[in-house]
Amino acid sequence: MTGDTTKEGAAAITLVNFIDYAEGAVVSKTIVEKKTGTITLFAFDKGQKLSEHTAPFDAVVHVLDGEAELTIGGKPVRAKSGSMVIMPAQVPHAVNAVERFKMILIMIRS
Repeated sequence: MTGDTTKEGAAAITLVNFIDYAEGAVVSKTIVEKKTGTITLFAFDKGQKLSEHTAPFDAVVHVLDGEAELTIGGKPVRAKSGSMVIMPAQVPHAVNAVERFKMILIMIRS
């Protein structure tokens, strides 16, 4: 993990405060990167998008702040702060920032 931890111990972080918004942009910060999966924070400015794509692994999105619309397999899913959405492997999905929002993406590779 980056930031407030060391090899000797761990520290609690407040995820929503661990990444900042940037005007007109999507910001990402990798928290954990292992062979078995990743944990990445994202901050989307209003109107920013990730175009439709697929991933070879299951993923979990937890919205930390704001609101987003995810399209998963052609179906729109609205997610607000506190919501969690599961995205199955190999199913096309896209992300649209209805308003500024922050999310944590957990990618499970095994």
